[in-house]
Amino acid sequence: MTALAKALVVAEHNNASIKAATLNTVTAALATGTEVHVLVAGHNAAAAAAAAAQIVGVTKVLHADSAQLADGLAENMAAQVLALVQDGAAGYTHVLFPATAAGKNVAPRVAALLDVAQLSDVTRVVSADTFERPIYAGNAIATVQSTDAIKLMTVRTTGFDAAAASGGAAAVEVVTAAADSGKSSFVGREVTKSDRPELTAAKIIVSGGRALGSNDKFMQVLTPLADKLGAALGASRAAVDAGYAPNDWQVGQTGKIVAPQLYIACGISGAIQHLAGMKDSKVIVAINKDAEAPIFSVADYGLEADLFVAVPELVQSL
Repeated sequence: MTALAKALVVAEHNNASIKAATLNTVTAALATGTEVHVLVAGHNAAAAAAAAAQIVGVTKVLHADSAQLADGLAENMAAQVLALVQDGAAGYTHVLFPATAAGKNVAPRVAALLDVAQLSDVTRVVSADTFERPIYAGNAIATVQSTDAIKLMTVRTTGFDAAAASGGAAAVEVVTAAADSGKSSFVGREVTKSDRPELTAAKIIVSGGRALGSNDKFMQVLTPLADKLGAALGASRAAVDAGYAPNDWQVGQTGKIVAPQLYIACGISGAIQHLAGMKDSKVIVAINKDAEAPIFSVADYGLEADLFVAVPELVQSL
């Protein structure tokens, strides 16, 4: 890569602080061998920009501040990224988004407007133009080489360690905010509040499957274990579809991709779609009375037992 090559990481933040997914994305950007800049686009987001400047490895923070950027509307965010990337003098060769709901909302718009291919769910940077990403629900890894002048990608955050959030000293440069596209407007947001850790950021996750049988049993059996461990609660798609757990607890290919230090799967058979969402966990514990359950193939520790007996015993012993 030439010395002029730069990567732009589009930060995810709440206007006051930087979200954890951004730190993993910075690590991916550094692996491309480019100079790494971070875009903080929001409203009254000076605190978030200052936090981004502390990330180790970041050389510059671009701070775009305007009311139309307050809520991360995809059209306005895409316009902001385009304004920076299409400036030939900027020299951006890579644009990276976390593969979160917000990143997946903006990245395709930018890719289409730049007329480049999007590289989705990148889990490893082989070189500046070559990347790995999972396909077939994570059962195969594709190595993809991009010949586009600008490599635009979403980064699966579980594939990269988080960059250090403090210790850096990047310059903060205020940039002109893109005009409001007028194509969408923010109406409202309903945020689920919980005393538990957020699922994708939790170090320990206790997950339940269809074997729990009901919402009452799900909460009655798993909540004490999660409380003891300070864990987040997760669920398989089957459990969510059956109404045992809310949608935002779903772990898997069509839910959330997680990689905690400890993942405890209770009554989860281990369908391929679920494994795709949690098999990168550091330690996997499976409790299932079916000895043939696929979950045991990825578990570090497996307990063939009735979860209604084993989980309460585990809670008692803790």
